[in-house]
Parts: sequence; C-alpha cells; structure tokens
Amino acid sequence: MLRRLTLILIALIPTLSAADIITDVRSADARRDFHAAEQLIREYRALQGVTSEMLEALSWVARDTLAARQYDKALASARETHQLAVKMAGTRPIDSDPHLATALGAAIEVQAQVMAARGDRAAAVEDLRGELKRYQSTSIAARIQKNINLLSLEGKPAPELSESVYLGAKPASLAALKGKPVVLFFWAHWCPDCKIEGPILARLKSEFAAQGLSLIAPTQQYGFIAGGAEANPQTELRYIDQVRQQYYSSLTDVPVPVSSQNFRTYGCSTTPTLVLINRAGRVALYHPGRMTYEELRPKIEALVR
Repeated sequence: MLRRLTLILIALIPTLSAADIITDVRSADARRDFHAAEQLIREYRALQGVTSEMLEALSWVARDTLAARQYDKALASARETHQLAVKMAGTRPIDSDPHLATALGAAIEVQAQVMAARGDRAAAVEDLRGELKRYQSTSIAARIQKNINLLSLEGKPAPELSESVYLGAKPASLAALKGKPVVLFFWAHWCPDCKIEGPILARLKSEFAAQGLSLIAPTQQYGFIAGGAEANPQTELRYIDQVRQQYYSSLTDVPVPVSSQNFRTYGCSTTPTLVLINRAGRVALYHPGRMTYEELRPKIEALVR
C-alpha cells in the first residue's frame, strides 16, 4: 500500500520520478531482489508510461542480472530496453537525454556480454561493430568501442595514440616504444578513482623502471572545469595541467596526450582505463576501471619478463 501511494505521488510530481525509479530499482538490485525491481518498473510504467528514466532503470536490471549470471533475465531486460530505447530515439536525439543514452548503451552492452558469456564472442563483436557504425556520431560510441575492445583487443597490436596536443614531456609513439613494456593510464580531471590510481601507478613505475617500463597517461577535454563550470579548450587545458600538478605530482614526468580520439579508439567510456602493452607492441590487458596495487603488480611483472 505504501509503495503504491509513493508511486502515485511520483506520478503527480514528475521532477521526483526520475531519481526515485532509478534509485529504488538499484536498491532492489543491490539486495538481489530482481523480482521487486521488475515490479517497481511495471508499476511505474503503468502510471507514467515509457520514459527515459524508466528505460535507464530497466537497463540496470539488465546489468545487475548479468553480473549475477542470470543470463536469460539479463538478455530479456536488455532486449526490452533496446527495443524501447530505439523507438524513443526516433523522436529525439540520443544525446539530448542522458537517461536515454545510458539505457541504450547499456542495452547494447549487455546483449553482447551475454552472447560472449554463452560462447559466441565472434557474433557479439560483429553485433557491436554494427551498433558502432549506427551510433558512431553519438556519446555511446565510446561505450560500444569499450565492449568491442573487452572482447577482442587483447593479443592485438595496440592502436597508435594521437599526440599532437600534450602536457608534460613529449610522448613517444607506441611504435617507437616497441621493445619496451608500456602502461596506458586513461584518466579524467574530474575522476576520483583516477586520483586513487595515480599513486599506485607511480609506485609500480618506480619499481619496474629498471626493466624499462614506460607509462603514458592520455586524457581528454570535457568542456568544463571545477564545479562543472563551462570552459573553452584553452581554459580547460590549463585546468587539466593544474589537476595534473596537484593530484599527480609523482607522475609529472609522464607524457599526457590530450585527445578525444584516443578515448574513442580505446573505448574509454570508463575512467580510469588501464591498458598494458607487451614488448611486442600487443595489448596484454585491457581493463576499464580502477585496479589495486595487488591486482596490477603481477600483471606488470608478467609484462616485463
């Protein structure tokens, strides 16, 4: 009764509905109560119809059931999200609505990850490449590329970096670094997990310097600075350098290429993203997200052998 009353109030106060449906569904998912999450979505949809907020909530069910390895449920939720999101995208630009972009990107991701988990990695990559072609001019392109890379980049030659704009030391090309182990640390000036990763990488760089380990820290511009204030490219570049000096003081000798193309190529919709490249110039590890010292050290030990 209380839940139904809450949903009625949400229907009467649309500005509250977005936060509530997404937050409530994620809370149910965190308890692994996926039935409750789905019921919340059904009740919300009956009152509000299909909204982009509802689609994002449904995409969380897809993602969380995937994490729980409930593949049938994950695939069903992802397919429903995808179908409804594509229909909605026919009425508005994807990037005009962040909930829509998140929902569609997640639906594409989960469908591919389920296929890969069931042993059809090649078909998953093929589907992702088709989606990338369809949405290459939108914000979800990097997310799609991330999933292509997760399923296919390891063992392949590392894509070259754009280095025309940079901070710190002039970056060497990856071709010039062939024969040396390399770590790419993709970071963002606003990213708290990146700031946690920085000292870990500085420690590992020091420990493995004698084995020739090189570190490059690509970043990109986002159009804003501290507090979300809009900024032109020159102002933001100066701000990025300030963040680099303040939070990454142990890495100031590390080259920092600044390019959105690098982020698109490596599918860095998640920051940090860590890429390890072996002496042959091939990707040994592609890892969106933070890694601890204990997780990363053995990977680098294997890399420098």
